[in-house]
Amino acid sequence: MKYLHLIWSSLFRNRTRTLLTMFSVLTAFLMFGMLDSVRTTFENSGKTVEGANRMIVSSKLSLTQMLPASLENRIKSVPGITRVSTGSWFGGYYQDMKNFFPNFAVDNEYFKMYPEYAISEQHLKDWNATQNGAIVGEALMKKFNWKVGQDIPLQATIFPTKGSNTWIFKISGTFKAKDQARAGEENVLLFHWRYFDEANDYVKGRVGWYAISVDDPANAVRISKDVDKLSLNSDAETKTETEAAFQQGFVKQIGDIGKMVTYIMGAVFFTLLMLTGNTMAQAIRERIPELAVLKTIGFTNRSVLLMVLAESLLLVVVAGLIGMVLANFVMRGVAAASGGMMPINSMGASTWILGLVLMVLFGLLVGMFPAIRAMRLKIVDALAGR
Repeated sequence: MKYLHLIWSSLFRNRTRTLLTMFSVLTAFLMFGMLDSVRTTFENSGKTVEGANRMIVSSKLSLTQMLPASLENRIKSVPGITRVSTGSWFGGYYQDMKNFFPNFAVDNEYFKMYPEYAISEQHLKDWNATQNGAIVGEALMKKFNWKVGQDIPLQATIFPTKGSNTWIFKISGTFKAKDQARAGEENVLLFHWRYFDEANDYVKGRVGWYAISVDDPANAVRISKDVDKLSLNSDAETKTETEAAFQQGFVKQIGDIGKMVTYIMGAVFFTLLMLTGNTMAQAIRERIPELAVLKTIGFTNRSVLLMVLAESLLLVVVAGLIGMVLANFVMRGVAAASGGMMPINSMGASTWILGLVLMVLFGLLVGMFPAIRAMRLKIVDALAGR
């Protein structure tokens, strides 16, 4: 653009005001990049190629309500289901409540159900041969410096054993996520459901949920209805849904991440719109005589309009891009500090696209009224100070 030097000099006519305004815009888009990355991470949880043919059968009442283990054989009889695996939330912690991590009681079909996890045949064999054996993700092993063959105590928060809250597990092996973008899923300890069923003091013959594999995702709706009919009108009615829907429902127990992000960013961007709009309006008011001179020497109304809009866009887009780049680095740091529990290697394409659209939109909005005023400016009135 041949007028870029003129636009740039106009933008930094009052450097302090411009830099403070840019800092506000930068901060707003830094927050946007971080929050939207968290939102998209949660919304995309469970949406994997491997999980496309998996569904979860859980209690219709609540995720805390357990289901009868006897339901497994009936689920296997439903046409279209190729494999069934059980899982139960244990809720134990290691030594201190701060050392909490996901731990589940699962059956021997677990690693067949989840082929995205790599485990050696020897570790799998040792696990199946050890009653209190546990398989631990490699990330969790590194975190606590555990070794294969080591006995580790977990303190139960829900299920006591022999009058005590201490459960002893022997680490039989480790597993690793084949896709290291999902390394956060390695912060898990798995042990035998049969051991859990025998050793806990109160809950017998109950499982937390069933994971089922279907022959064709296109049959998912029909299969979910058939499975739910098995327990219809009983005291253990089920809700069958895709794995992605189940995981998102689990996350929404914390709150609707999408709505929270929308409300927060709505308030931030509204404030930003008022602040930046006022800054642009004030900048144009101070330059009315200069704009009149430009028109006097031959600049058209259209040229003046576009120059003011370009100035506004440059202000918002430059500061916004810096904020988004900073957000990208910050989220990588957050992901590293979380030990993989927040698997955000970089901001997604959808966040970048939405951010760029918002920058252009805000740039046009805050510059529109000052630009129209500059376009309609009459040379005689401007030079006369009217």
